[in-house]
Amino acid sequence: MKGRGSRAAHALAAVRKIGAVASMALVTHAGHALAAQGPQKQVLIEAYGDSTTLGITCSDGHCGPQAQNAVAFLQDALQAHHAGQVQVTNYGVGGTMATQLRDGTGNRRAGPTAGLPWQERLATSSAQIVLINYGINEVMHNQTPEQFYDAETTLVKTARSLGKEPVLQTSNPMPDNRLNARLAAMVAMTRRVATEQQVPLVDQFAYISSLPDWKTQMSDGAHPRPALYRLKAQQDFLVVDPLVRRLLDGTP
Repeated sequence: MKGRGSRAAHALAAVRKIGAVASMALVTHAGHALAAQGPQKQVLIEAYGDSTTLGITCSDGHCGPQAQNAVAFLQDALQAHHAGQVQVTNYGVGGTMATQLRDGTGNRRAGPTAGLPWQERLATSSAQIVLINYGINEVMHNQTPEQFYDAETTLVKTARSLGKEPVLQTSNPMPDNRLNARLAAMVAMTRRVATEQQVPLVDQFAYISSLPDWKTQMSDGAHPRPALYRLKAQQDFLVVDPLVRRLLDGTP
C-alpha cells in the first residue's frame, strides 16, 4: 500500500508540473502575441473655442466653467466606445474669437502654447483631430462675417497643412433674437468654410434651433446648461466618431 501511495503521489506531482509548464507556456504565448501587436493606437483630439467650449454655465448671476461640458461628455462617449484609446483635451478660452486663436493673441494663461500663433502652436501638437468652435464673441465684438470667414479659413488650412483633421462646429444659438440674427450670419460663414474646404461640420446652431424648448436649456444669453451641453456632445460624437474609427483602423 505504501508503494502504491508513493507512486500515486509521484504521478500527481508530475501532472501538476505538466499543468504548471502548460500554464506558463500559455502566458508566454499570450505575452508574445501582445508584444507582436505592439502598443495600442491612441487618437488625440484637441477642442479649441470660446466659453461654450470651455464649458461655462451660469447660475444665480454667477458664471464659471463646469465639469459637465460638451468636451467632457464627448470624451466619455468616445472612451466608452474605444476602450480608453481616445483623449480629448479642452482648450476653450472664454471671451475669445477665431482671429485670436489664429494670431496667438488670446488669453496666455490658458496654457504654455496659448500665446503662440496658430501655425506655431499646432506644429507642437500631437493631436490628429482639432475641433474649432467660434462665432458668439465675433458678434459681441462687432466683427464682420467676412473677418470671421477669413480667420476660420486660415485655421482650417493651417491644420490641414500640418496633417491634422479639422472639424468645424457652428455656435449654439443665442436667446436674444437680435443677437441671434447676427450670429446666424457668422454661422453661415462656418458652413461656407466647411463646404469650400471640404471638412466635417457639426451644425450645432441648426440642431439646437430645431429643439422646441432650447431656450429653457440656456443658463444665460450664450451658455447652455449641462443637459444641453450633453446634447451638443451627442452631435459632436456623430461626426467625430467615424474619424476616430478610421484612425484606429488605419484606413484612409
